[in-house]
Amino acid sequence: MSRYITRLRMRRTYKWNGRPVGEDRKLKRQYYESMSISVEGKTEDATVSLGQYILIEGDDDDNPFVAQLLKLYTDDSGKKKTAVLQWFVRMCEVPQSKRKLLGRDPHPQEIFFYQDRSCDNEVDGETILGAVQVGIYVPVQDPFPVGKSRDILFVKLLWDTKSFRALDPELMQPSQSPKSPPPSSRGPQPRALPTPDPSVMKRAMSGILTRGSMSTGKMSSSEAESLHSASKLSAAKALSAKRRSQAVSGPQVRKKLDLCTPATPRTPRHATPSIPSRTAPARKPGNVLEEARARLHVSSVPESLPCREQEFQDIYNFVESKVIDGTGGCMYISGVPGTGKTATVHEVIRSLQQSAEQDEIPHFRFIEINGMKMTDPHQAYVQILQKLTDQKATPDHAAALLEKRFSAPAPKKETVVLLVDELDLLWTRKQNVMYNLFDWPTRRNARLVVLTIANTMDLPERIMINRVASRLGLTRMSFQPYTFKQLQQIITSRLNRVKAFEEDALQLVSRKVAALSGDARRCLDICRRATEICEHSGSQKNSSGLVGMSHVMEALDEMFSSSYISAIRCASVQEQLFLRAVIAEFRRLGLEEATFQQVFVQHQALCRVEGLQPANVSEGLTVCQRLGSCRLLLLEGSRLDLFLRIRLNVSQDDVLYALKAD
Repeated sequence: MSRYITRLRMRRTYKWNGRPVGEDRKLKRQYYESMSISVEGKTEDATVSLGQYILIEGDDDDNPFVAQLLKLYTDDSGKKKTAVLQWFVRMCEVPQSKRKLLGRDPHPQEIFFYQDRSCDNEVDGETILGAVQVGIYVPVQDPFPVGKSRDILFVKLLWDTKSFRALDPELMQPSQSPKSPPPSSRGPQPRALPTPDPSVMKRAMSGILTRGSMSTGKMSSSEAESLHSASKLSAAKALSAKRRSQAVSGPQVRKKLDLCTPATPRTPRHATPSIPSRTAPARKPGNVLEEARARLHVSSVPESLPCREQEFQDIYNFVESKVIDGTGGCMYISGVPGTGKTATVHEVIRSLQQSAEQDEIPHFRFIEINGMKMTDPHQAYVQILQKLTDQKATPDHAAALLEKRFSAPAPKKETVVLLVDELDLLWTRKQNVMYNLFDWPTRRNARLVVLTIANTMDLPERIMINRVASRLGLTRMSFQPYTFKQLQQIITSRLNRVKAFEEDALQLVSRKVAALSGDARRCLDICRRATEICEHSGSQKNSSGLVGMSHVMEALDEMFSSSYISAIRCASVQEQLFLRAVIAEFRRLGLEEATFQQVFVQHQALCRVEGLQPANVSEGLTVCQRLGSCRLLLLEGSRLDLFLRIRLNVSQDDVLYALKAD
């Protein structure tokens, strides 16, 4: 097949057949019935006419796009040829989440009727490769038992009478637009099967198998009569199959995808691993404190995100405008940990997906990667490619495939929204990963929107070279730490009228966390621990049964008096200075990782500031090893030299709190 496409791409020449059949003076268009395609090295020209099924150039030479030709027109100059199409898709183009709704294994040559607002139905006429014929094939030898045979509808790009598979003829062809020119009368055209209810066929795909070759698309009179006689039978079968699917699948499934179930028995499939179902329902909270603890969990998704309304609206407007316009762009989102950056972006995506389901905006794909979950920054290419196409490849091959995907034009390409969390961990010496992620959205045909999240506000100026920072652009969003009033409002909204805390207790924990870091996750963890302390203490300290000041103070002491903090407080002066040097270097770089050489320079400077004798390299390595043995630092196990990589195993807030209290 790819050889055939390659031959068609060799010096093709397009010209109109005959005179225009219609004219639109307002739009300055002239409509034609057919067009001839001359290919170098071929004596006969191929002709495509209105109503025919045609092949369109795509990213994959082996699987060109399939469509039905509805209109052909040109502008006043007569140079640009435009075709209006009705698209069909292959199973590989159907979203992975909707393939299971078909209820059977598709044929390799099977295509599906497709209708979606996000698709561009107008393409360049010079991207047409040729025609593919659609017709009814009645086998001489019936492959079914007596009384079970039926007409079979095929569309096969390579004709082989032994490779068909039986299926009910359920092709649902859209009716031609009333403004379209009349179809060609030079030869018999395939008659369209009955069109179902528009509410049922909206964004639906009905399976067909096709027969044909790269020919002129003409049918014999006997085939046309067979097609006409089979149309009534197929309409009745489609109606009965529709009723069966409504009774079996339910309205929730039909909302996503309407597929008529074939009457033939389904082939048994191999068992796939699955999570066993519960034998008993999950235990519900037994009291108010358990209910509050469940709602205050970090993984619990709240009904709304308070105190981030302005940031939510700015991100929503940015992504929505890019999806509607079909363009690309980048946004850099920064803020200290626990300020709601990732949660706000997820809430924006959920709102946009609901709008897309209601056809208010074009459909898009959302992909998320996290630098913390990768062993190497180049694994970002592998994860993006796998989530886009379910294809596995090496990092270099994945980068080449993504480069081709975001550079080549495609008429049915939908917008991709990519969320890159922990961007600073994708830093490399050449910064090629960051450069590609920011450069792809600038391509004309990319339709890629990149949202990047990091903890450092001036990360582009700190670690990015000029060519990378320029690709990122100036669209930035900064999340400020929560104030104590905002933290109190977050806890109150999560509890949602569950009276489990005293007002003074909520105000105390909010003020304590806001004064330290403004981390909402830390605030939620302290509140959950306070409910546990209150539940275990019973009514000894508080007769009301609510979480009071004493419970919050005990939770605060536990949270900020962990074994790590105790180890930091008991460390030597040189070890404490080394931890301060690690945090100082992290903040200077804007990263969560540094080498021993970089930290050692900071350590010597701090020793001079404190009036202490600076340590030499061997002493510094000894201090670093002791902190690593206490698990306060994470050290690279394969080396012990100046380029030893160092990470903190505790949060910077805990280190600063322990050193400040000390």
